[in-house]
Amino acid sequence: MSPINADLHCHSTISDGLLAPADVVARAARNGVDLLALTDHDELAGLAAARAAAAAHGLAFVNGVEVSVSWGEQTVHIVGLGVDPACTALADGLAAVRAGRDGRAARMGDALAAIGIRGAYEGALKYVGNPALVSRSHFARYLAEIGAARDVKSVFDHYLVRGKPGYVEHVWATLDDALGWIHAAGGLAVIAHPGRYRLSKRELDEVFARFRDLGGEAIEVVSGSHNREATLEFARVARRYGFLASRASDFHGPGESSVDLGGSDPLPEDLTPVWSKL
Repeated sequence: MSPINADLHCHSTISDGLLAPADVVARAARNGVDLLALTDHDELAGLAAARAAAAAHGLAFVNGVEVSVSWGEQTVHIVGLGVDPACTALADGLAAVRAGRDGRAARMGDALAAIGIRGAYEGALKYVGNPALVSRSHFARYLAEIGAARDVKSVFDHYLVRGKPGYVEHVWATLDDALGWIHAAGGLAVIAHPGRYRLSKRELDEVFARFRDLGGEAIEVVSGSHNREATLEFARVARRYGFLASRASDFHGPGESSVDLGGSDPLPEDLTPVWSKL
């Protein structure tokens, strides 16, 4: 039997993706995806359209979300899979997380103006599909458009990560809150792209241990953000902590993401895929 082509982390225009929810699904279907989760940042509004499109394409679909979490001075992301969008605890929690984004975006615009890049906030708004959610990706697309850096990744590296002039600190959900909301909504919690975080091995181990102690179920072993070495490392983490393994592209849009929908490497065969529990 062929392995399932599961892609359990991607984004639409409801957060910081380039394609509308139905178009994300259509692209996934064309790419041979068997099981898809739409996981927009701190937002559930795209799930109904994505689920309807998945039914039309004969594609199995999982409700998802990616929750922004503050861990010390770092931001980490927790994906919720199989969540009930009607769950009040989840919906209210995400609304609280989103509430601070507008203020952060305005401060980012001010910070960039202070180094001579004026109009960045207004420019970022041109890329926003959901007025309730302005993100660093929207700023990055505008700064790439005006030639502040050669591409979106370079914009992040030069302007929008910690220590760079356009980075603005913000307090998101706690890890306890994120897992509480996901579990209240009947979902499974997954640590997203652990290879992306600027944390030492000791600090990552602290995240994994606390996540496990809170009942967290899974980790993205395969991610569009991971190279082969990172995949092997997080496969070892999954074995050590008893985590289920997830596979994801973290697709944001054509020409911008390193891995297309459904294009990720397979999971190591000895790991238990998270979709076996969905």
